[in-house]
Amino acid sequence: MSNNQWPELVLAEWQDTLATLHMWTQVIGKIRLELTPLVNHWWNVPLYVSARGLTTSPMAYRDRIFEIEFDFVDHRLRIECSDGAARHLELHPQTVADFYSKVMAALRELDIDVKIWTMPVEVPSPFSAVREAIRFEDDHIHKSYDAAHVNRFWHALVSLDDVFKDFRARFIGKVSPVHFWWGSFDHAVTRFSGRPAPPREGADMITQEAYSHEVISHGFWPGGNGVEAAFYAYAAPEPAGFGEARAKPAEAFYAKDVQEFFLPYDAVRKSASPETALMDFCQSTYEAGANLAAWDRKALER
Repeated sequence: MSNNQWPELVLAEWQDTLATLHMWTQVIGKIRLELTPLVNHWWNVPLYVSARGLTTSPMAYRDRIFEIEFDFVDHRLRIECSDGAARHLELHPQTVADFYSKVMAALRELDIDVKIWTMPVEVPSPFSAVREAIRFEDDHIHKSYDAAHVNRFWHALVSLDDVFKDFRARFIGKVSPVHFWWGSFDHAVTRFSGRPAPPREGADMITQEAYSHEVISHGFWPGGNGVEAAFYAYAAPEPAGFGEARAKPAEAFYAKDVQEFFLPYDAVRKSASPETALMDFCQSTYEAGANLAAWDRKALER
């Protein structure tokens, strides 16, 4: 049983493309990071699902704004400015070094002068398809682009983005946008209790900012490092007993090594109602974490 709106994602079929796309999104994400003011928990840096792929949303530069969008329908990178100027780059098999060079050249042609730190972040990681961090300008290893699989990945994002937004709308406390983190290459939404969290021992500035307050987070990884696509849920700090909670649907499980609940994407895709299965996972894991951590649910939920 399958659902055309929830396409099959088999890691072995597109992991080289996944690794390349991860690095390309980091190039574009770092431009957004450089040109936008810091918003709490780094909410100024992610990308967002659009009607054609993934977008930065508008960014200000001097007396105009511009936007960069990965178009996964026609497979172009679209750089479009408020004064009508634009550059479109073809998305096809090419090295990260070539992609980075072409993007920066296109920006210069549009009189946009931006410099970024070219070292990838958050790689390698347990769920990353990228095995080592190589500066963008030196990365001649990652060069795959299977347009059909990228389009399939985007269709999955469109479907799960809609469920995450529905889940987000049920919460009236502080809650993140539904957004795509190009560092860890996951799509996520995070709820907050409203209480500060204890400082994480040994955490860097990035992590301290991200987890300055109590959270329960839900998201989706497309896979990597031998791990197939899956949804996840975690609480930070994790309350006692969270790992023993019963999560729905039945295919959900808790991984002690990373202290997160997981639900295989394939289990959602093959279910009678993928939307219901994913919402059950989000709601059951949220309720477990919120109850165990004594969140003020009456004040935080609709």
